[in-house]
Amino acid sequence: MLNPTPEENAVSTSDIHEEVRARYAQAAAEATAGTQPGIVSGCGEGGCCAPEDAVFGSALYADADRGDLPDQAVLASLGCGNPTAVADLREGEVVLDLGSGGGIDVLLSARRVGPTGKAYGLDMTDEMLALALRNAAEAGATNVEFLKGRIEEIPLPAATVDVVISNCVVNLSPDKQAVLRETFRVLRPGGRIGISDVVAEDRLTADERAERGGWAGCIAGALSVGEYRAFLDAAGFRDVDVTFTHEVADGLHGAIVRAVKPDDAPVVAAPAAASGATGCC
Repeated sequence: MLNPTPEENAVSTSDIHEEVRARYAQAAAEATAGTQPGIVSGCGEGGCCAPEDAVFGSALYADADRGDLPDQAVLASLGCGNPTAVADLREGEVVLDLGSGGGIDVLLSARRVGPTGKAYGLDMTDEMLALALRNAAEAGATNVEFLKGRIEEIPLPAATVDVVISNCVVNLSPDKQAVLRETFRVLRPGGRIGISDVVAEDRLTADERAERGGWAGCIAGALSVGEYRAFLDAAGFRDVDVTFTHEVADGLHGAIVRAVKPDDAPVVAAPAAASGATGCC
């Protein structure tokens, strides 16, 4: 098979972003209406927001975590884990959630880092950002800020974040190497990641992953364990660990991905396109 041209790659990337944006805009509308996402949109058919099982969504959070959150934040939880439970967040830290959706992980992070810390959420979908802002206001969270943008171009300065988390979103990106490079850039030296994601066993080819589910359903775009490790190593991370937590399809698993930015890592400037932070409460 011939390698795609830059123009073909651009079309493919644009198509994936639009497919994902449309799916999660619909999910935000459903959550806003008080409906479990997936029932109307069909997202439950191999998707990240399947309401009928406990491999995706709010069922992966402890009752104590969900209890004091706005109902719509819980409804809009479409992830494959609970990254705030494994990120070892500490008082006073700055946390960034990639693909923050309705804001559940931002609000939980804000609790853990306390009033001297801060929790950012980054999302490209206007409907999700609007929902997250309403949820933050209802929760009375004062140490959170939501940014509009793509996770391949994080609109934050270099070396300003202590911890990056994400919940079943990295697999949705058409350029995961860019996501991990940007994650490395915004982390302070010594910073760390705690990512929940869908990860494939190394035995599965890309075609076999696509047979098991769509891209916007968190399946076709999943990296294998070996690919994840290689991309994190290439970005500069150390102490990489990928641990399966539960199976979501044949050969595909919810997983926790951890890694650390070395203390002696140089500060890297942002790409010219990475700008445009907006939205806070």
